[in-house]
Amino acid sequence: MSAVKGWFVAGTDTAVGKTKVAVALITALAQEGHRVVGMKPVATGGEMTAAGLRSSDAEALRAASNVPADYSDVNPYIYAQATAPHLAARAAGVEIRIDTVRDRYGRLADRAERLVVEGVGGWLVPLNARETTADLARALDLPVILAVGLRLGAISHALLTVESIAAHGCRLAAWVANDVEGDAPGGYIDALRERLPAPCLGVIAHGMTDREAAKALNLRSLGL
Repeated sequence: MSAVKGWFVAGTDTAVGKTKVAVALITALAQEGHRVVGMKPVATGGEMTAAGLRSSDAEALRAASNVPADYSDVNPYIYAQATAPHLAARAAGVEIRIDTVRDRYGRLADRAERLVVEGVGGWLVPLNARETTADLARALDLPVILAVGLRLGAISHALLTVESIAAHGCRLAAWVANDVEGDAPGGYIDALRERLPAPCLGVIAHGMTDREAAKALNLRSLGL
């Protein structure tokens, strides 16, 4: 596999803005001249299009990327049912295999300098009977960027997720605060800065465009 520098965008829960963070990071990297591509290995809640079943998240990553890639490489597992991945796959008579994801990741890594991989659901969402999203991040050997949705419970969710990231042998590279609902509780960002063992990559305000969100990220936090 190529020595491409990449990151795994995980979330403290579902619907906390992983795609927003991933697209912002891809956009920021592209603006700085990096050859970057996004990947959404597993997606549920897909919609049927003229080109087949598609994930809006995966299509957003493709649109932000400046390295062309086949949809099947960007999103090898896509299901129409909007439920936990292992349940959607079981209903479709398929098993999600991390080896398959690694193969597609390798294809993308051979073409790009930077690769941003977006997880599905929360950090420990099952992918099959044995493995979770955490196992996928570890198999890809990627540092984690944690999307923290700023809403009630976010501090505990973030701290628990960070503990699990370390317990699974993964490294937290940075975290992003995302005001997903437009009413972020006061003091949460400072509380997270004081407690999380990695830098804040940026704060995404509610309603920001992808370009605005990209400008809100400090890539220096990632050593770039």
